[in-house]
Amino acid sequence: MENEREPGRVESEINEILARAPSDAAANAAPQGARDSLDRELRQIKEIIVRMGSLAEGAIRDALKALTTHDADLAQKIIVGDRQINAMQHEVISAITMAIATQSPVARDLRNLLTMNHVAYELERIADHASSVAKVAKQLAPEAALQRYLHLPEIGELAAAQLHGVLLALVDADAVRAREVAVSDDQIDALYRQSFDECVALMEADKANVDRGTRLLFAAHYLERIGDRTTNIAEDIVYLVSGEVEDLNP
Repeated sequence: MENEREPGRVESEINEILARAPSDAAANAAPQGARDSLDRELRQIKEIIVRMGSLAEGAIRDALKALTTHDADLAQKIIVGDRQINAMQHEVISAITMAIATQSPVARDLRNLLTMNHVAYELERIADHASSVAKVAKQLAPEAALQRYLHLPEIGELAAAQLHGVLLALVDADAVRAREVAVSDDQIDALYRQSFDECVALMEADKANVDRGTRLLFAAHYLERIGDRTTNIAEDIVYLVSGEVEDLNP
């Protein structure tokens, strides 16, 4: 499916800032203590982002579990837990802002910091989508399942696995793996379209299915968006490593 962000817009904004930054050669002239301090802050920022991603991945899996087991309490726990991920995004923003203001980062450091800021944004939105699936699960908890929830469990598992893979690519700064992870989004899109068609058919066959079917379509859409946002993160990793803008979800 089409990504929400305009292709290349984030990278263009980053490049505009990089053009005004000190050159990478300035890093060699910086005192070793200052370099070590910035490297330490960069590591800490990445660690927070990886924890955000891990929490978001868990939220996806738990939201699907809440849906398929009719567990309203688990669904509510996911909804409330989204606040922690929001708080972590604010922590990342503050740390990045402080690093830019106090550490005089050179061009490659700025690319790293600004890309991490966008990754944190995508992870926060992924967690929001997982929370939205949990809200659907809470609403449907008292209801009987509609055709085993269509293909939502499969879509959710693929989305969680895709996110896990992109987090590993981020930790290792592995552009090859990031590209490989993005390919799995095609499977998510195909299952989403299949779920949509099957759900519409069920609703047309029996009006009693309309309410449950509509809610499941919303949940399927949220899961599909998770795949798109994870692909955005994969594109960020490729850009971070190579400096090249690639559309991994054409």
